[in-house]
Amino acid sequence: MATYDSLRDRIARRRVPIVALVTYAIALLAWAAVVGRWLPMPGGATSSGMRMSDPGVPEATALSNGATGVGLYLVMWGVMMVAMMYPSSVPLFRLYAGTLEGTTTAGKAARVGAFVGTYALVWTLTGVVPLVVNALVPIAGVASAHGGLLMGGTLLLLSGYQLSPYKYRCLRYCRSPLGFLVGHHRPGVGGAVRTSWEFSVFCVGCCWALFAFMVTVGSMNIVWVALIAVVLSLERTVAWGEHLARGVGVLAGGGGAVVIALSLV
Repeated sequence: MATYDSLRDRIARRRVPIVALVTYAIALLAWAAVVGRWLPMPGGATSSGMRMSDPGVPEATALSNGATGVGLYLVMWGVMMVAMMYPSSVPLFRLYAGTLEGTTTAGKAARVGAFVGTYALVWTLTGVVPLVVNALVPIAGVASAHGGLLMGGTLLLLSGYQLSPYKYRCLRYCRSPLGFLVGHHRPGVGGAVRTSWEFSVFCVGCCWALFAFMVTVGSMNIVWVALIAVVLSLERTVAWGEHLARGVGVLAGGGGAVVIALSLV
């Protein structure tokens, strides 16, 4: 017990960011699970030989395996969202923990856990959207028959949203969350859940177009997943994040126009 108390005192004196360390550790495990394919998915490839990294294939495979497939897909999607979103959310989680000064250690841990867990839950639930879209319009079939138009159209959608005012309203909350947290702070674990839920809506609003593009190029394509994770992290954390978001919008617009033009030739 004396050793534990001594260690705790040293951590407190050095102000080791426990919330940051735990968040990064969780994100690292999530990345390992995604890259190492630790998460089970029903089936490995379609009968036509398409790979799970191809556009629309994970969604089609999940839907073809009923409730089990949908459940496993959402687990996979949720772990991937944790890997992609948690690193750039460390400032948010630390700021929230900072609003709990005066709370007991157990109470603070419970509220931070509820806040961080709700954030992951909201992002996990966004995985329902690509499943619904795929149920209505099979992405794999469209990508196979009209890949250029699909890619170009998604790039134009990404461009339009990246350059829209709503993108920057959401991005500014994600970049500077302190005002939101102070204005929406509520007591107790239930308050932590509600605050996290409300803030998560802005995070989804900030990034949804990037994830729509990710689904179009393959939601299990590790290269694109990593690149998109880098872009959204820089948007949310570096001083020139808003300029990067605009640059991505301009590049996506130009790229989308070129891809569509080439596909129509």
